[in-house]
Amino acid sequence: MTLFGTDGVRGKAGKKVSAISAMRLAMATGIYFRQFSKTNKILVGKDTRRSGYMIENAIVSGLTAVGYDVIQIGPMPTPAIAFLTENMRCDAGIMISASHNPYDDNGIKFFDSEGNKLNRDKEEKIEAIYADDVQIDEAQVTGKDIGKSKRIDDVIGRYIVHIKNSFPKALTLSGKRVVIDCANGAGYIVGPTILNELGAEVVVIGDKPNGFNINEGCGATCANSLAKVVLDKRADIGIALDGDADRLVVVDEKGNIVDGDKLMAVLAVHLKNQGTLKGDGMVATVMSNEGLGDYLETQGLVLHRAAVGDKNVVELMQKEGINFGGEQSGHIIFSDYAKTGDGISSALQALAYLVGSGKKASEVFNPYESYPQLLVNLLVEEKKPFEEIEGLDTLKEKVESQGMRHLFRYSGTENKIRLLLEGRDKKALDTMMEECKTFFKGALV
Repeated sequence: MTLFGTDGVRGKAGKKVSAISAMRLAMATGIYFRQFSKTNKILVGKDTRRSGYMIENAIVSGLTAVGYDVIQIGPMPTPAIAFLTENMRCDAGIMISASHNPYDDNGIKFFDSEGNKLNRDKEEKIEAIYADDVQIDEAQVTGKDIGKSKRIDDVIGRYIVHIKNSFPKALTLSGKRVVIDCANGAGYIVGPTILNELGAEVVVIGDKPNGFNINEGCGATCANSLAKVVLDKRADIGIALDGDADRLVVVDEKGNIVDGDKLMAVLAVHLKNQGTLKGDGMVATVMSNEGLGDYLETQGLVLHRAAVGDKNVVELMQKEGINFGGEQSGHIIFSDYAKTGDGISSALQALAYLVGSGKKASEVFNPYESYPQLLVNLLVEEKKPFEEIEGLDTLKEKVESQGMRHLFRYSGTENKIRLLLEGRDKKALDTMMEECKTFFKGALV
């Protein structure tokens, strides 16, 4: 049994992520964290999905059933849960969100008392408890030992102050017109508030959540709508968050979507020039373009690659003593300010660099030419182990013989396989991708 994917537990709300499974998972989580308990409190937040009500109540029931007290803070960004779990001295934190997925999915993410995402070893221990009927039954308490729940609505101010402190005090956003797309998600209050308080002229879209429109035609996974507004409003820059506000996508003043690798490259060099970059490099994932590594090398920096998932990036950052890293998709980690990807905090660092440069976004966020890269997602009926797919090794050898880089992997949150090819010849890349698609459709679809 595998509950956890690349980022917590995620699936169709009411099916994989049901009231019953959420309550049992909360019980298992409470049992696990009990052994480290200092305050007997667990923080619970969520994004704006309708199913969040169902899952939140189930989680509260599960935690209180095993004796934990619960603090509910309502819709808040995932990185805010990480920060507030530590700030409010909780034993653990739980975020109810399916991130960039459609509204009918939902998920549950976990943080330890220091605001760190759980590693695979801890997830496996929780999974083992989840599957143990005897342990679940014996852990339930009665009488005065049953936990209590309290809703707090004013903790948003703590997070706002924390994020604002990451923006250089000598700078202001006065005179900058910024469009922010909140994806009708968890950052719809926090994001615009922070930008306004820092002096920007703010145009807000995607800030009318109704429980079903999260990520729908908006946000970090659909930045074209943001690009149109940037052009229409003649803005200096556009910022797109995803449903739980842990991703950032930037649009320049010309309406061009800034490549995630290029954004990270600029910010890494900026940190180096400031003297605040630790470890003489940065961490990205195997998805990042080889052009990023080549550019960093020209700047005297080293690119370290982690497996996909921002918690894998964080683990490698900690191992290498590095304080900056991220994913091409928009999870960017400044570990001096946040324990996980934080779209709003990352946006402030990009804005600080833009203001300090005195140039336009299109000039500063395009430092090199990327190599042609293709990414295709295919729906699959079964996630068959790669070692059991006949002919896959031959296909990989053919890709490599043409001087191309490949990455074939299953999504950790959806029934999809992701096919990535990268090379210097776009035409050859297109041809090879068609061959790869045909192969995997025959093997898996």
